[in-house]
Amino acid sequence: MAVLGAGHMGADHVRRLANSVAGVRVVAVADPDRARGQAAAAGLDGVRVHADAHAAIAEPGVRAVLVASPDHAHEEALLAALARGLPVLCEKPLAADAEAALRVVEAEARGGRRLIQVGFMRRYDTEYRRLKALLDSGGLGRPLMLHCRHRNVSSPPHFTSAMLISSSVSHEIDAARWLLGQEITAVTVARPRPSSGAPAGLLDPQLVLFETAGGALVDVEIFVNCGFGYEVACEAVCESGSARIGDEPAMVVRSAGRAQQEIAQDYVVRFADAYDREVREWAAGAREGRVAGPSAWDGYAAAAVAEAGVRALGDGGRVAVDLAERPALYR
Repeated sequence: MAVLGAGHMGADHVRRLANSVAGVRVVAVADPDRARGQAAAAGLDGVRVHADAHAAIAEPGVRAVLVASPDHAHEEALLAALARGLPVLCEKPLAADAEAALRVVEAEARGGRRLIQVGFMRRYDTEYRRLKALLDSGGLGRPLMLHCRHRNVSSPPHFTSAMLISSSVSHEIDAARWLLGQEITAVTVARPRPSSGAPAGLLDPQLVLFETAGGALVDVEIFVNCGFGYEVACEAVCESGSARIGDEPAMVVRSAGRAQQEIAQDYVVRFADAYDREVREWAAGAREGRVAGPSAWDGYAAAAVAEAGVRALGDGGRVAVDLAERPALYR
């Protein structure tokens, strides 16, 4: 395995691959900051650290690639891996924008074989999988609405108002498409007055409304400076019932007349099991020559919806989502 990017997610994946995934050995790590790459690979035998992603991909014996580099570097790395016929797990987003994502989709489609999986880890979370199975069973009738909540303790210094949608709500975009089995066709964004806890100029929180091809509605509260913890929840409202996940993923302690519940502080903690399951299933598939998780098309669709959302944020109106024709490889 070669891991591209040794930042927060990349270093976490190196640790995961080394300690929690059977049948995998990390042989190369790439990061422009060699010291950061060396820190991620510390304690692992036989790992070569490169400043250049192409050099890591070309390391002898590399049979799969995990991309956790900055967004702008994804397209080049993915095209290089496709050229070598290597399976790839790419952290979201697939590419820096929808146009670049579509180029990746078209390149993979020309090869006639799925090699790319996008890191939408919620599909591997136990609660999300239970909700998906329930909706697919039809036991509650047709889903009519999804109510979603996505809160972070605080936003990184570089975060912009548009990134609340393109970086954070992108997870809800994929989760909604997957849970409902429908494409998102239009986006509207409402903007309450910003929280006093948000950095100056950041439109936080936001309320995002998606319309789907099947007539369902999805609302997303995104609040990235809530101050108290990391929360992700989803309620599906169906014709004959509802189901909600995410309210109490942690232990509740009752003592001395009080009930206390720990709240995760970031996504790496909240979705630790999902990340482990995602990488294990991807690695097992890669060894067998198959990729079955979220596809490059899913990555492109999420990028296209997010771009429509950013436009809606700017003008306050309803923006239709314009998707390219889906290649046969992803049907």
